[in-house]
Amino acid sequence: MAIAKAERLMNLALCLLGTRRPLSKRELRGSVEAYLEAGSDDSFNRMFERDKDDLRELGLIIDTVENLDGEVGYLARRDSNRLPPVTLDGEEAAALGLAAKVWQQARLAGAASGALQKLRAAGMPEDVDPYESHGALEPRIPAHEASFEPLMLACRDRRPVVFDYRKASAARPEQRHVEPWALECWRGHWYLAGWDRERQAERVFRLSRITGKVRSRAGRFKTEVPDVVTVRETVAGWAGESATRSALIRLRAGAGYPLRAKATSVRELGDGWDELEIPYGHGLDAWLVEFGPDVVVLEPAELRADVVDRLRAVAKG
Repeated sequence: MAIAKAERLMNLALCLLGTRRPLSKRELRGSVEAYLEAGSDDSFNRMFERDKDDLRELGLIIDTVENLDGEVGYLARRDSNRLPPVTLDGEEAAALGLAAKVWQQARLAGAASGALQKLRAAGMPEDVDPYESHGALEPRIPAHEASFEPLMLACRDRRPVVFDYRKASAARPEQRHVEPWALECWRGHWYLAGWDRERQAERVFRLSRITGKVRSRAGRFKTEVPDVVTVRETVAGWAGESATRSALIRLRAGAGYPLRAKATSVRELGDGWDELEIPYGHGLDAWLVEFGPDVVVLEPAELRADVVDRLRAVAKG
């Protein structure tokens, strides 16, 4: 369905860009194959108006012209839709090259490399690299989850999705109906922010906990997408990054590196255990459960009780 729409939009754009005079709806319907298959005039009109709005949203400037007979026509003038020459200095080119390197191990590697080739063909410098002295550190954003690509496309196309999701405290996955807003990588893991239709609230989902296939659903979003979706801030808050309190835990020696990285103090207890003081905020219990038998909560009592409840829920299945 998404491919068919993209092809229809491309054909309409080519028609509007390729004409020297305004084309009426009747002429456009006879030129775009998908419009010929429209069952009725009303169906065609709705489809055409949506496509026209989508093209304008993508940046295509479409003029509406009325002729002497009062018939309305449409065209996209080439001079109005021509991009200016690409002019990048050395630092801007290096920043784009660095950004492309980030995606070389992800599913966007081909698109990133292709974009760089087009920019270089247009005159982007490629020999200047002010970051060369730091070449030993090469950034990578892993995106190995099978759900990454369909969710990325769903966010782009504003399409609702359905997937099975396993919470940290649950032994079995549950089906979620979500309007996906944005994807973001935080501490090496990918997260999806969106609107959970059944819970009628904003939710954040870790992609590694999505099981099975992500399935698209027809129809438009029922809620408005926020202007800025701060997935990272939301996830950080759940993990206690913005906490004002502290928790005391025992951690098995050699385990739980993410916990050690955020600890404010570490003390060796002997017998293969360490004592850590870490920031305590909303959602810390769910994060601690992921470390299983390697973590024991000492205080506060409420956090210990929450972790124990989650572990019992998992054990019961």
